[in-house]
Amino acid sequence: MSKITVKDGTEIYYKDWGTGTPIFFHHGWPLSADDWDAQMLFFLDQGFRVIAHDRRGHGRSTQTYSGNEMDTYAADVAELTEFLDLKDAIHIGHSTGGGEAIRYAAKYGKNRVSKVILISAVTPYMIKNEGNPNGVPIEVFDDIRFNTANNRQQFYQDITFPFYGYNREGANIKKGIQDNWWRQGMMGGIKAHFDCIKAFSETDFTEDLKTVDVPVLILHGEDDQIVPYQITALRAIEIVKNGKIVTYPGLCHGIPTTDADKVNADILNFIKS
Repeated sequence: MSKITVKDGTEIYYKDWGTGTPIFFHHGWPLSADDWDAQMLFFLDQGFRVIAHDRRGHGRSTQTYSGNEMDTYAADVAELTEFLDLKDAIHIGHSTGGGEAIRYAAKYGKNRVSKVILISAVTPYMIKNEGNPNGVPIEVFDDIRFNTANNRQQFYQDITFPFYGYNREGANIKKGIQDNWWRQGMMGGIKAHFDCIKAFSETDFTEDLKTVDVPVLILHGEDDQIVPYQITALRAIEIVKNGKIVTYPGLCHGIPTTDADKVNADILNFIKS
């Protein structure tokens, strides 16, 4: 397996396939690089170099007890992209990975990032407070914390229903997709996953969105039950300097898997534009 050891001793697993313009994928909580299968294969076939890593504490990377927050996540990516000498790369982030991607681009992306794509992303900010009155109440994330700490094995099965819209009437439930979500989640470390809930829900990415100069594409399902698009995508597009947004009526949070054809086509069009 390909791994690098970052400066605090954490081993970061990554995949690096192909040649050509690099596309770097940032996965969501609590998953791994494997969640990008449908994109890695498609864009490899289109002639791109495709790279995806397992965030610290996730998948095949070290099950860390510290550094499980956005600044360290972005620093880990910076070490990996420098090691791989990626320049003019396209960075694509899903959900939590969207926050990681925009934080990396803002802090480390000069001369290394050409475009950013945010899919079902947690940007700019999730928590309900005085400055974000339409946000998600913190009690929702407290419940996720409780279930991760005390009931992770069952919770990681149950959450796949809203994640993929399988709780909607007439949904075409695919148990293999649910099982693969559970498999990826259970590979990671419980401490890192617990800490990451705070990272994806309470990190404010407003300044990151403002700072990034490169083109940004925002893709989001309008029936996203995990990261509501009204408080994320519709706000993010107002903040970025050079943005484009595509929302999908009726589609769920896990669109890179459930609707890969649509997502891949829109990404490819944006890359070529």
